[in-house]
Amino acid sequence: MRIFDLHSHWGTERGYVLRSADALAQQKQTWNSTASYDTEEEMAAYLRQNKVKTILDFGFTKSLPVDEIIPLHNYAMETQAKYSDCIFGNWLQIDPRLGEKGAAELERCIQTSKGFISYCVSASGTGFAASDPIYRPFYEVAQAHNRPVLVLVGHTGAGAGLRGGAGIKLDLCHPRYIDELAIDYPDMKIVTGRPAWPWQDEMISIMIHKPNVWSELHGWSPKYLTDPFKKEIRSRLKDRVMFGADYPLFRYERLVKDWQELGYTEEILERVFHKNAEKLFGLSESA
Repeated sequence: MRIFDLHSHWGTERGYVLRSADALAQQKQTWNSTASYDTEEEMAAYLRQNKVKTILDFGFTKSLPVDEIIPLHNYAMETQAKYSDCIFGNWLQIDPRLGEKGAAELERCIQTSKGFISYCVSASGTGFAASDPIYRPFYEVAQAHNRPVLVLVGHTGAGAGLRGGAGIKLDLCHPRYIDELAIDYPDMKIVTGRPAWPWQDEMISIMIHKPNVWSELHGWSPKYLTDPFKKEIRSRLKDRVMFGADYPLFRYERLVKDWQELGYTEEILERVFHKNAEKLFGLSESA
């Protein structure tokens, strides 16, 4: 079965999401994997081997100045163009404090890229909840181009096990801010990234109530989803829950096996693995 992966990171050394020695040392404990680097060609070959088309996210650019992120964005767009059969596009994390200057860089990338580009909010990493007006310039650019935005929710592996959690405030990723954001931007498609643990019941309520909210589940094995959330995947939320991996921190072989072991029908797995994402992006089923 083909996979549309709504969120993964870069397997290359230049794009690898974990940057510090402390973070790299925690990878085994947090994700049960070890750091290794692929070339761009090796990364693409691995995606093809697993019938994956993905949207990539550097993850570490959210605190960088514009002059440092421009070369990284160019690298991301050039790589996507070269491997467009398996890289659908890129989520960009840009410091919201850059304001209009940062939004202009998002606009430049949307206009320049041959693939999908939109904005990713990491509230625990920036210090501003997703509904904070500081993000308005970025949301306005995304809306102008009819692009969904990705907002990370719930528990994050970033900073886990490090002193003071590396200063990351988990509450900023509470789904309550998604509820506020969906009211402020009712015509913008909002994709929540990661399971919203430990607030999965709240996430269920918001998704049922706000039809412009979707969910992708990167960064976790699905076996750790709560029973109510697992139930909703086959019922009320069957059209709006999507696969996310977090490669290279997770590998597709493990995640696909874990999904298959949950006992879902082939129809539900098809929705999660690719059909719901194809619906979100207006793609044909053969895309």
